[in-house]
Amino acid sequence: MKIKLINPNTTQRMTDAMGRCAREVAAAGTAIVAVSPAMGPPSIEGHYDEALATPGLLAEVAAGERDGFDGYVIACFGDPGLYAARELARGPVIGIAEAAMHAASVLAPGFSVVTTLARTCGMAWHLAERYGMKRFCRNVRATDVAVLDLDRPGSAARRVIVDECRRALDEDGTDAIVLGCAGMAEFAHEIEAAIGAPVVEGVTAAVKWAEALIALKLATAKRGDFARPLAKRYDGEFARFSPDGAFALGAEAAAGAAVGPDAAAPGAAIQDARSPDAFAQPHIHSV
Repeated sequence: MKIKLINPNTTQRMTDAMGRCAREVAAAGTAIVAVSPAMGPPSIEGHYDEALATPGLLAEVAAGERDGFDGYVIACFGDPGLYAARELARGPVIGIAEAAMHAASVLAPGFSVVTTLARTCGMAWHLAERYGMKRFCRNVRATDVAVLDLDRPGSAARRVIVDECRRALDEDGTDAIVLGCAGMAEFAHEIEAAIGAPVVEGVTAAVKWAEALIALKLATAKRGDFARPLAKRYDGEFARFSPDGAFALGAEAAAGAAVGPDAAAPGAAIQDARSPDAFAQPHIHSV
């Protein structure tokens, strides 16, 4: 099976690290392709970043449908674009926050989320409520560590995160920790050894969940909320994301060429909304 792991930010070193973590737990017959979109923010640390990361993420899902991927992992704890991605994908699409929270709820009667900036705590609480996990979530704690500082040489990020995890165990009445950023994936085992309690990071949890659903031959429902996007033409810069695929970009256009109604070849047929070629866009990847 082929699983596409999409880091919605554009920081390649973080994507590479996530890919390494995913491959460490993937089954022998699973190919993991870790990608960053060609467009978007270098880190996702709020609602604005999340909104502008979503178009590039959806382009990657559409490209994955064209390339025959069996499932997808959205490797950002905000699970940006998760439901929109499920509209595009035939196979399962797993968000790492959803995967981590569900896994932690099986391992312990309660968990605390330890995340990066305080401004993202509300977002984590909203996700816990959306996924029916609020009754298990004891607290959401910020470390005030910026996402891009997580793997910066000389950063005190790991020590700060370990200290906050210990405080969560002591003060929240919690028995497990959910790491609230995909950038923490590489040192989850280190944190677990330091605090002596289960530490769940969503990248690996999501990969194993995706593998299980694919092995069970289960696909994303195409009725109701996750039905294919309705065919229509979008305006302005979003014309290339039109669900009918009429303005699907080639490599040159994605690199910055002008797009618009004149970009399509004369007489070109408008593609069906179900076409996997919609939103075609080059991507940066790590195999």
